[in-house]
Order: sequence, then C-alpha cells, then structure tokens
Amino acid sequence: MVKVILAEKPSVAKNIAEALKIRGRNDGYYEGNGYIITWAFGHLLQLYDAKDYDEKMAVWKMENFPFIPQAFKYKVKCDAKNRDKLDSGAQKQLKTIKFLMKRDDIDGIISACDFDREGQLIGDSIIYTIKTDKPVYRLLLNEWTPAEVLRGLENIQPNIELRPLLDAGVSRQWADWAIGINLTSVATLKYQKGKGKALNIGRVLLPTLKIIYDRDKEIESFVPENYYKLQAIFKTKDEQEYEGTYIEGKEEKFKSKETLETIQQSLIDKSAFVSDKQVQKKNEYPPYLFNLSNLQGYITNKYKGWTSDKVLKVAQTLYEKKFITYPRTASAALEESLVGKTAKVLETLSKDLPYKDEIKFVKSKRIFDNSKVESHSAIVPTYLIPKQLSADEAQVYQAIKNRFIMQFMPVAEYEETRIETKINNIDLKGLFISKGKVQLVEGWKKVENIQSKDTLLPLVQVQDQVELVKHEIISQVTKPPKHHTEKTLLRVMETCGKNYEGDGESEEDVFAILSGFSIGTPATRAETIKKLKDVGYIEMQNKNLLCTDLGRRLVDTFPVKDLFNLEFTGRLEKSLFDIEKRNFSKKDFLQLIFDFTAKSVETIKNEKDIIINEVSTQVKTKESLGKCPLCGHAVIEGQKGFGCSNWKNGCKYVIWKNDKYLAAMKKKPTKTMVKALLKNGVASVKGLTSKKGNKFDALLRYEKNPDNEYFSWKMEFANNEQQKPVNSEKADGAANTAN
Repeated sequence: MVKVILAEKPSVAKNIAEALKIRGRNDGYYEGNGYIITWAFGHLLQLYDAKDYDEKMAVWKMENFPFIPQAFKYKVKCDAKNRDKLDSGAQKQLKTIKFLMKRDDIDGIISACDFDREGQLIGDSIIYTIKTDKPVYRLLLNEWTPAEVLRGLENIQPNIELRPLLDAGVSRQWADWAIGINLTSVATLKYQKGKGKALNIGRVLLPTLKIIYDRDKEIESFVPENYYKLQAIFKTKDEQEYEGTYIEGKEEKFKSKETLETIQQSLIDKSAFVSDKQVQKKNEYPPYLFNLSNLQGYITNKYKGWTSDKVLKVAQTLYEKKFITYPRTASAALEESLVGKTAKVLETLSKDLPYKDEIKFVKSKRIFDNSKVESHSAIVPTYLIPKQLSADEAQVYQAIKNRFIMQFMPVAEYEETRIETKINNIDLKGLFISKGKVQLVEGWKKVENIQSKDTLLPLVQVQDQVELVKHEIISQVTKPPKHHTEKTLLRVMETCGKNYEGDGESEEDVFAILSGFSIGTPATRAETIKKLKDVGYIEMQNKNLLCTDLGRRLVDTFPVKDLFNLEFTGRLEKSLFDIEKRNFSKKDFLQLIFDFTAKSVETIKNEKDIIINEVSTQVKTKESLGKCPLCGHAVIEGQKGFGCSNWKNGCKYVIWKNDKYLAAMKKKPTKTMVKALLKNGVASVKGLTSKKGNKFDALLRYEKNPDNEYFSWKMEFANNEQQKPVNSEKADGAANTAN
C-alpha cells in the first residue's frame, strides 16, 4: 500500500522526495518507494467572500452590516489579478490532490505542511474539504534535511492530536475575517469620500499603527531641557591624567547650573586624593540565539535596504533549501532533546574556522531550555553547508551561523575599574567618579570581529594624593526619543510594550513576558508592517518609521479604541495561544470576536460623519514618450511594450519589452531609448553584448520596412559601418501593448 504526503510548497515536496530517493516526477506529484508526494501552493483554499454567502453583500451598504455567516465556508482561492475568477493553478492542483487521495491503493494521508497554526490550517482545510475516509497523520519537522525527513516519517502522529493547533488557526482566520470585512467596509463607507482603496481596519494593523503614532507624538511634544555636569581632570604623581565626573548620591546631571557653580568656586587651588578604588572582572555573554523578530531586527538595523518582510522571505528560502531550521519561531533557545544533534552541527560548521580550537560544545541552560521554547526552537543552521548563496541569502545565513557559533566560544571578559576621588579640605556632599574598562578575553566577539573600546585609567592606590588640574561645567540638552525602526517596532510587538526599554538588546526581557502575549505572531508581524506601508498609514524615512497624515487622522478619528490598545490585542493573541495549549475554547473565543465586531459596527454607525480620506477620481494619464512615426499619436509605455496609444484604431507601432533582437545582445528597450528613437530617429546604446561575450556600444535605428507595416532594427557604429537590417519580432497585437 501507498501513503500520500501533502507538502505546503513544491520545494518542500522536492526535499522529501530527495530524502526518500524518489526520482519519478509526474504532473503535480512525485511517486515511488511506497509514497506519493504532492503539494499545495500555500493556501489553495480561502474563505468565502461576503457576497458568496449573500448576493446583497456584493455592494457595500451600511444597513447590511454587521455580517457574520452562520457557518464559514471555503472555496478555491481567487486569481491574484482578478478576484472574480478562480486561480486555475490552484484548481488544477486541488484536483490532482483529490485524485491521489481517492486512489484505491492509498492507505493513509500524511500532512507535511509547516508545523504552525497556518501550516495546520493549510493541510487540514485541503484534506478535510476533500473528505477522505483514509487515516490522516502529521509529519512534524523543524528542518527539511534528509536525516530529519526520514526520522520524522518514522515518528508520524495521528493528525487528530493536532486539533488544538487547527482550532487556533481557524479562530485566527475567522476572527480576522469578521473584524476585517465588517470594520473595513463600515469605516470606508463612513469615513472615506470617493471610490478607491478601502480604509483598511485590522486586529493587528491598528495597534501597530498606534505604536508608531504614539512615538511620533512623543517626539513632537518633547520639550528639550538643559542640564549640567561638573567634570574635573586629575594628575597623579607620575604625571598621568584621568577624568572624573561629580556625583551626589546617584545624580550626575544637575538642572541647576548655579549649584555646580558654587561647588566649582570651592575647588579653586584645591588638591584631591583617591578615596576608593574597586576593580572587578566581569563576563560578557553572547546575545541569545535568534528568534524571527530578533533576526529581523538585527538584519534591518545592520544593512541598508532590508525590511522585516524581506528578511522573512530570505530566511524562508534558506529553510526550504534545508540550510536553516524553521524561521517563524518566537523562541531564542533550543529544546533539550537537540543536544546531540547540535553538537554534530557545531562540529561540521567549525572545521574551517580560524578560531576552531576555541570552540567547545557545552550543554548550557542558556542555550538548551525547554521552558523557553514555544512550539519551535531558535533559528540555527543545519548540518548541510551551502555551496552557493545569493548575496541576500549569504547575509542572513552568515548572521544565523555566527550567532550559533558564538554560543560555544569562550565568554568575553573585561576588567572594570572604578575610582572615587575626593577633594581635600572641603565638606562636599558628593565626589568625583572615574570608570575604566579593559578587555581581557575577546572570546565570542572574535566571530564577528566586534571591537571593544578600552578606557584606561592610571595605576593608583587608595589615599594617593592627586593634583586637580582642571574643572569645568558642561552644558547639555536632553534629547527626544528616537523614531521607531523596524527593529524597535518588532520588539514592542513581540512584548506588547512590556519591559521594553528603547533600543535595549535584553532578550531576558522577552522571556519575562507571559507566553503568547504579543501583537501578532513571528510569522505575521513583518506582513503587518509591510501592509501599513502599502495602505499608506506609515512611511519610511531612511530606517525610521513615521505615521502619514492618513494614519494620524485614522488614529484620531476611528472610534473603536480597543483596536488601538496593546493590552486588548495582546489578550486576543494570548487567547489564541491558550487555544493551542487546550486552555481556552475556540467557541468562546469566536463568540467574543463576533460580539466585539457587532458592537464596533454600531459604534461606528452612531458616530458623526467625518471624512478621514478623500480619494481622487481623476484618471492618471500616461506619459507620452513621443509621437508615433506612423500616425502621430502619443507613444506610451504598456505592460509588455512601448506602443502607440492609437492602437484601438489599428496602429501597429510597438517596441516589445522582450524584443528578441535586443535580447540577443542582453538588452531591453528603455524609456530613454524609445524617447531618443522617436525624437531623433536614432538611439545611442551602451553595453551591448556580442555572441562571443564582448561588450560594445552602437547606434540603433528602428525603421519601417518598405514592403510592409512592420519595423526592423538597424545598427550603426561610430565609423558609419552599417549592418544589414534585422527583422524584429512582428509587431502584430500592438493593440494589447499600450494597455
């Protein structure tokens, strides 16, 4: 008999097939060695739209809301470009999966979708919509290496045991549908003038917007204040100088300059002595292993041009290529069962490192701790070493690999010296403090060549007399908080703002948070930030995230304030987490959501009519690149080429973007080239590639053939040596180009 394995994506199905040494690929599946491996493309099914339940919902009318279906239903997902059509690829693959599952020789189904809420939902929605009577199992893996696939297949579990994970996934999906469909529709009807993009309202979207809004307001309302420090320079007997800052109690910043001026006057012609000296050796531990939020924060902060969404996509690619473990994790520690496997991975990765002799495997509670693992362990490399990576993949992989190696390097050590200096013959409330720091052991910092700045203090002993060389009052101004970056925003979302301290790197803070209490999940936070940009609620300036005017008006006006509340959203996410852990019921959660949705709709309806967003209905005209040489109308850029805007009346002028003549020389037509051709009849093109691979420059003309209505390219060189005309691809179908 044969078992069907359903993977979430074709790339994962390929990994499983390779592990099972199956080479026979058919249309939509692999088969061999007692298994059939087929795949989804992520979600093949989606929830019904409101209009699928009731035709009247095809047009948004205030009186039709709130709308909550009696029972939620699924359909084949819509085409991405046309929501009125089904996705033909999804439809075809679903038929393939159904055919395979219904075969007489099949004695079981194995869901091999990602081990998380979303993966469980994807697999179960397909399997149970097809309605199989075959037993269903679950393959639970954290990586797709051959060894793990084979081990996992020996330990498959009955799928029914994952029902709480499905309940959490369904609850999240239905809740977001109910809140999103109802409140987006009603808010758009109430607060938007003109037709266009809807005014997006979401359970995770709005509290995230509010975080950025609050920081912007905090910065705007910030009033800078002056403060003062008293600093002095002391000289030892052997002519060495050191600096000290005056401190009373724990206060070194003084609002009153006069207070310090009085003290400064008393310092004139005085000497001093070392009243105390403390030297301590301290350890510096490496930062914890990456979870997804910390990986996104690290990469977006370190490299230009990265977003958290891009980091997730690249990490997902590395996961599907078997080079790293599951990336959508909230954990920064490893399960204790992974000790032996981790030691082998470390041995493999350490072989060629210049500091390999310093790497020592240790079973540390800081690395292996079941109490700090939620569903998935931290992101670490697998035993498979990549031979070739793209530049983006290399940056993410190297960060994950380095962070992993750091855990098994020596602890960095430094010596911290604290000197207290008192002024002779004055009864001051405070004294001068000097701090020094010297790195003793580089340790894990070698991995990324992290340079530590040493602050050296002279060698002095308690009661040593020192000379007071100089003293001055330094004037400084308090600084406003910094704008949020993706790094700091992700941290607030991860912890719902609890124990959050600016740019702090303390993962200990994260572990202190009640499990599951957050905004969104590791898998959805990047998508939320991206959507906030896409719908125009926030914008990026360098690495900073700022609220747009539309985003501000929405926060100021939208009356359902619970949706902006981090505590409220955190409790909802905690409830979903509790459903996974069998501590809360799907039924109670959904009733809570449906009641909240109905109440929110009524709240919006009863508010005053205010315009938050006015959508311009003016049609955007396309840029004219020049006059058509055939009919004189404007030539414009279309999706597939640069064509005449008079195509409806039969004008055939077009330069295809995939023009074969140019493609043979590794070039594509550009706006600049087309403008030059239309204006001057000739375009200077640089960097063409010959058949032998040599680069050259030339003048190109695009001229009508004398015996038909099509055009051909002609090439000229600086010495006017002219090649024979070469027919370009026939320009029929120009009508489709300019649209």
